[in-house]
Amino acid sequence: MKCVILAAGRGTRMGELCDDCPKPMLPIKGRPKLAYTLDILPSEITEIVFVVGYLKDQIEAYFGKEHMGRTITYVVQEELNGTADALRLAAPYVDGDQFLVLMGDDLYHRSDLEAMIEHEYAVLTFSVEDVSSFAYVTQYSDGFLRDVYESPHNFTGEGIVNTGAYTLSSAYFDFPPVPKSPGSDEFGLPQTLVAAYPEIKTKVIITKKWFAIGYPENLEVAQEIIHDYL
Repeated sequence: MKCVILAAGRGTRMGELCDDCPKPMLPIKGRPKLAYTLDILPSEITEIVFVVGYLKDQIEAYFGKEHMGRTITYVVQEELNGTADALRLAAPYVDGDQFLVLMGDDLYHRSDLEAMIEHEYAVLTFSVEDVSSFAYVTQYSDGFLRDVYESPHNFTGEGIVNTGAYTLSSAYFDFPPVPKSPGSDEFGLPQTLVAAYPEIKTKVIITKKWFAIGYPENLEVAQEIIHDYL
C-alpha cells in the first residue's frame, strides 16, 4: 500500500521559521516533523510519494529514495492550487491501488491511520468545541461524508473538522477536481469527494488525537506533546 504526503507549501504563517526550512521539516525534539510522520505509518505502507515544492531539496536530501525499508518517490507541485491539484500530480504513482493521504505538517496517531485503511474511502475528523476556524465536516446519518465547509464560514459551536487525512482508491481520479469554495482558484480534495457522492461514499472517522502545526506557537506545543503521537 502507498502513502501520499502533501509537503509542498511555503508555510507563510510560520513567519521567518520557514525562510530557510520547509514547514514539514521544522524540528521537533531535534528531528524533522516529517520523520515522525513516517515513524507512525501502518506496516501495510510499503511506498511513499512526497508531493514537494518549496525548498524540496531539503526533503529529498534527508529521506533519499528509501527510508525505513520504504521506497520514496518525489513529485513537484510548481503552482499551489490546492490539495486536489497536489494529489492529482501523484496519480501516476498510485494508479490501481488503495492509498493513504496525509498532510505533511500535522500530527496523527498510528491507530487512526490503521483504522482508516480498513475502508476504501475514509476521512479523518476531529471533535472541537468551536468549528468556526476549521474546515467543518457534516455527515449523513449512516456515517458517510456529506459536506466540508472551509473556513471562513458561518458555522459555530461543537462539531467535527477535517484533519486532512484520507484513504482513497484510484477511482477518485475519475472525478474532476472541485474548487474549495465558490469562485476559488484552489481545488480541494475533500470537496471533490463530496461531489463524487454517491458513486464514492467516504466513511467519516472521528479521532481524539490530532494536532495541526500552523503557527509558531503550535510548533512550541508540539515539542511537549510529540510523545503522545508515537
